[in-house]
Amino acid sequence: MSDENPKIYLLPNLMTAGNLFSGFLACLKIVEGALAENSMDAANNFHVAILCILAACVFDMLDGRLARLGGHESPFGREFDSLADIVSFGVAPALMVYKIVLVEFTRTGWVVAGIYLVCGALRLARFNCLAAADSEKANKEFKGFPIPAAAGLIASLTLFMLWFDEKGRDIGNGKWVLPPLMIFLAWMMFSGFRYPSFKGINWRTTRSLTKFIVTILVLTVTAQNYEWMPFILFLSYLLYGFLRPFLSRKMQKEIEEEEDDETPEDGAGSP
Repeated sequence: MSDENPKIYLLPNLMTAGNLFSGFLACLKIVEGALAENSMDAANNFHVAILCILAACVFDMLDGRLARLGGHESPFGREFDSLADIVSFGVAPALMVYKIVLVEFTRTGWVVAGIYLVCGALRLARFNCLAAADSEKANKEFKGFPIPAAAGLIASLTLFMLWFDEKGRDIGNGKWVLPPLMIFLAWMMFSGFRYPSFKGINWRTTRSLTKFIVTILVLTVTAQNYEWMPFILFLSYLLYGFLRPFLSRKMQKEIEEEEDDETPEDGAGSP
């Protein structure tokens, strides 16, 4: 009976629904930007689309935290989360980069955007299989670069380039960075590099006053400089995967905020 009627926890799945809606809205704005009659309207639509992708990243982070707060593993939440992620972090970024750059290369553009999308879908499917076999291990760290972070990096870099342009209407020559970045991130999602999930941080996590102040400072700077600060954060996370193997276990625990005691794992949260 439980298989026929899976438990649906309200708050975590509301956040996942917010993730899905944000991804859908991003796709709509990209299409509207493609149909815009002037560059200013197109830039405005792309700005909204980018912010929607970043908002989806926030929703994706919150659904896992709320699921952990309840202490329940939810197979439904994990599947729903992956379905939302393929829209917000697969389709939306691929469509955006295709419209900005790849449309000039027709068939080659389809291939590049398609590779990113397919690798993202395979990444999500692999994570669900690993989580079903060993949820605790799968949620402690990610093997390969997580797809929400990949989409966040693409979106935040695009936002940074739009902001960097004096008129805010054209990315300029910087747009040629996006296609190779998509191919690189597609490979990174299946690489052997391991990334912390930071799911050990929850409402009961206690830290020193210094770390608390630094966290507040980072959040404040990010809110005040949303045009470029998210790119710095996503890029730092990407580079951390390369540096992590050279760090001591003690330093890793300090950075990743790991707890020595066991905490219940959730069924939501994306790879």
